[in-house]
Amino acid sequence: MVGFQSRWRYLLMFLGIQLVVMALLSREGYHKRVTYFIRIFRKPDLSSAHHNRTSVTVAAGDVYANLFNLSKSHSHGDNMPYCPQTSPLIGGPIHVSFPSGLTLAEVQKKNPLVIRGGRYRPPNCEARHKTAIIIPHRNREHHLKFLLYYLHPFLQRQQLSYGIYVIHQAGNYTFNRAKLMNVGFREAMREEDWDCLFFHDVDLIPEDDRNLYTCDANPKHAAIAMDKFGYKLPYKTYFGGVSALSPLHYLKMNGFPNNYWGWGGEDDDIGIRVSLAGMYIARPSLKTGRYKMIKHNLDKGNDENPKRFNMLAKTRQTWKQDGMNTVEYEVVSRDYLPLYANITVNIGTETGLHPLPQSPPAKDEQKPAANASARR
Repeated sequence: MVGFQSRWRYLLMFLGIQLVVMALLSREGYHKRVTYFIRIFRKPDLSSAHHNRTSVTVAAGDVYANLFNLSKSHSHGDNMPYCPQTSPLIGGPIHVSFPSGLTLAEVQKKNPLVIRGGRYRPPNCEARHKTAIIIPHRNREHHLKFLLYYLHPFLQRQQLSYGIYVIHQAGNYTFNRAKLMNVGFREAMREEDWDCLFFHDVDLIPEDDRNLYTCDANPKHAAIAMDKFGYKLPYKTYFGGVSALSPLHYLKMNGFPNNYWGWGGEDDDIGIRVSLAGMYIARPSLKTGRYKMIKHNLDKGNDENPKRFNMLAKTRQTWKQDGMNTVEYEVVSRDYLPLYANITVNIGTETGLHPLPQSPPAKDEQKPAANASARR
């Protein structure tokens, strides 16, 4: 008798469970639950799944994502609202690669809102920050096109008002990166009252747009984590690759040294100047301050500077006498191209500023116009 009652009890429990399941399936989630169970038994479409995963990955890391809906707006006026404190277009990590065959024409096509001279303003709001990008340059056009491909959308996603200046060293004399940056500061500030100036190596590509290209209360070293250093800071006072100064910071530290000809030393001199001027180096986190370097050999005309260590030992005595207050150069040309302003300059040699040798004109050339160079 006891066994019979137990069997009835289990049977009733089983019927009760069935009723609960039927009630759940009869609710609004019926279709979703049925679809879920059907998927379990259906053979998966592997190609479709792979396609979906690929699309999500590309969208998540594509530097041009979030920009496709931007369009030219009416001219900026008094009624234009300020951009949000944090741009809604920022997406985080960026996938960086260097496809062969990329052209500047393709970069221009992907950046329709960039105007002549490499200028941009957010189309739907008034930017809170104005940033100039200064790129010291000579014979690095291959690297420049990749930097422009990534840098333009990177800055647009941060809703900055910006301009890109490529400062090209004329002639074949030894390269002088720091002096070109002094030139870039002067030439950029002649054209616009910039809030912030980023001094940017042509071969470094930012990998996270949360690394904001705006100035902090102190000079900022943005390229804290480069792939060539294993995404770590090589040493505490390192200030190379990509750095940012406000005009006030630049004035306080007397700009950059003019006498570092060749590779090496100038970054450390600049880092020392920051400290001597009573400031310290600000940095983003290792997570956001990531950069990928375009691999290349040491450039011709940019050999290691054998004097750099002796010069660094004297920075404390020389920084006030060598910098923005002593820079000499001559503007050879200003070209306002679709993606950047190219300013070609004669910065002389270690012995001073000398006229560049000029090639004799062809016989059929007309008499050239008056020299339009401007000495600074």
